[in-house]
Amino acid sequence: MSSKINLLICFFILHLLAATNVRGRKIGIYEIKKGDFSVRITNYGARIISVLLPDKHGNIGDVALGYDTVKEYENDTTSFGALLGRVANRIGGAQFTLNGTLYKLIANDGANTLHGGPKGFSRVVWNVNKYEQDGPYPHITLTYHSTDGEEGFPGDVLASVTYALEDPYKLSVVMKAKALNKATPVNLAQHTYWNIGGHNSGDILSNVVQIFASHITPVDEHLIPTGEISPVKNTPYDFLKPREVGNQISKLPSGYDINYALDSTVEMKPVAIVYDKKSGRVMDLQASAPGVQFYTANSLIQKGKGGYVYQPHAALCFETQGFPDAVNHPNFPSTIVTPGKAYVHKMLYTFSIMKYWNSY
Repeated sequence: MSSKINLLICFFILHLLAATNVRGRKIGIYEIKKGDFSVRITNYGARIISVLLPDKHGNIGDVALGYDTVKEYENDTTSFGALLGRVANRIGGAQFTLNGTLYKLIANDGANTLHGGPKGFSRVVWNVNKYEQDGPYPHITLTYHSTDGEEGFPGDVLASVTYALEDPYKLSVVMKAKALNKATPVNLAQHTYWNIGGHNSGDILSNVVQIFASHITPVDEHLIPTGEISPVKNTPYDFLKPREVGNQISKLPSGYDINYALDSTVEMKPVAIVYDKKSGRVMDLQASAPGVQFYTANSLIQKGKGGYVYQPHAALCFETQGFPDAVNHPNFPSTIVTPGKAYVHKMLYTFSIMKYWNSY
């Protein structure tokens, strides 16, 4: 009997280690907290795994979709909360030419490369460089060294992301990258699935959204940009004035999944505002990137936190970014980073409460 118990104990320990280590590197969960506002992060994929804040009644809710355990993130196919790279979004034909050299990548979205490839930055363990849970500046800084040839990309890249809580209910995300020895494309993006009514509150079709962009980059049937930059006026993509997500979504094949070219040229430009009438929560996003992918979780069916099953349109994603497939479209803002020139991408989420619809 004792030998069987010992075997069971050994099995449990091995299972626990497997859940907290990838190739010998420890995976952890880290919380940063300011009063009743807290964000949890895991260094597996540098992911945001929860964001807790009050609603208009003072009730605390989690507004980020995700899972209960780290192991579930290791098997994730949705990129819940992930830091995407080396190049987020799509690269057409899984290839590009840079300085006269053709680079062939690993295709993981039909014939194309999506979010850096089958591994990307979202399926690796990042190093924790700095961590302060609370105090005047709660923050965590994570780093990852991407090697020359990884997923087919040229050169070594040192990437970092810092998540920090600044003023009350402000979440700052600062992504940086350095090309160490070769020119290479870099386009980092943060991929949290937001439902500011609460992760388990149903769909987001009644959320009111405003996007500060009067143009999109149209795509073909494989979601690869055509190279055009087209106005949103008189199309379902027009969110220049606030309106409900579900107002014109039926005019699209499945929902929103498109890159917007942001209007402002200042460094920290307005990106989008989201308002949930039931909870009263508002999320205001600013960023330094030229574009934002607006995605409404169109085909999502996934068991998540607490066993809740997330359905299509259960969340919104606002992935600020360089334009998709920019490496194959010279008219798009360049995503090439050269040695000696740092890449910096800043985001600032500001959460607040608005109790009455007519004040919007």
